[in-house]
Amino acid sequence: MLYREAGQFKTSYRSDQAIFPIVQDRWFMWGLIAFGFLVLPLFANQYLYTEVLIPVLILSLAAIGLNILTGYCGQLSLGTGGFMAVGAYASYNLLLRLPDTNLIVVFLFGGLMAMLVGVLFGIPSLRIKGFYLAVATLASQFFLEWVFARVKWFTNYAPSGSVAVANLDLFGFPIQTPQQKYLFVLAVVVVLGFAAKNLVRGRIGRMWMAMRDMDIAAEIIGIRPLHAKLSAFAVSSFYIGVAGALWAFLRLGSWEPLAFDINRSFQILFMVIIGGLGSILGSFLGAAFIVLIPIFLNQAPGLLGVPLSTAMISHLEFMIFGVMIVFFLIVEPHGFARLWAIAKEKLRLWPFPY
Repeated sequence: MLYREAGQFKTSYRSDQAIFPIVQDRWFMWGLIAFGFLVLPLFANQYLYTEVLIPVLILSLAAIGLNILTGYCGQLSLGTGGFMAVGAYASYNLLLRLPDTNLIVVFLFGGLMAMLVGVLFGIPSLRIKGFYLAVATLASQFFLEWVFARVKWFTNYAPSGSVAVANLDLFGFPIQTPQQKYLFVLAVVVVLGFAAKNLVRGRIGRMWMAMRDMDIAAEIIGIRPLHAKLSAFAVSSFYIGVAGALWAFLRLGSWEPLAFDINRSFQILFMVIIGGLGSILGSFLGAAFIVLIPIFLNQAPGLLGVPLSTAMISHLEFMIFGVMIVFFLIVEPHGFARLWAIAKEKLRLWPFPY
């Protein structure tokens, strides 16, 4: 009975076009954000920060980027890991050569460099699509891996090929402890998440979805494929680049090119498929699922009293991911986000028949 919109009248276009037109949704979102900023830091421990909260938030941002390209514009990409590496190494080199640069500028620079590279590798989408485009972006993944592994300038000529960052601060406030890193990542994800939600609801988002649903019809009604596809690659790569910089600086601290290999690209793709294509919420749900399942499998033997080897747990993880992907592709292609929408619709009508 609490989830009702009776009596909530829209008296202006502004209120009708709000991100959360239902009051309950709006209060729930503000409550969730307040919980993340004010309540979680009171009881969360280091393990919760480093292994759950920070990875879920950063990978959610990367999943939003891929969802913009694949879910909203219909352009399949397997180069997510490579674009994350571009953001990470671009941010590292800017901070290395200009040590006094503001940290926000550093991460934005990583996103912009990833955006430029994404647009460059997005040019083939003007002529090819589907499986062929996936192969082209897969080639970008391997090419970028090779560049960062072989061109020593990007790693400051480190003999091991590994780079590291330390002593991060923002406006004089240190970002060293897991709690400080979590709060910074949460702030970035909240800002970029709302920006992505507004973007896909506007003219650009409608242009992307028209191109996704039927590109020939979209071109007939005046949508330019060049502008639609390359803008999707640009925005998507920017989000992925920022996520890559956050992952390198605040999650890893020290990394090498293998941290952004093809497995990372598949991981982000699985998040989008399981969470829901064409849904910002689905990006968060998919990231939470992908991050929490391995943790649950590692804890399950102790909780259930069933001895499982590390190799068996790793195999179970891949099996569960595979089963979930097949399940959602067959039963509910729109993933967890669609299941959440169905539950909300039923809650709005309960206890009446539907």
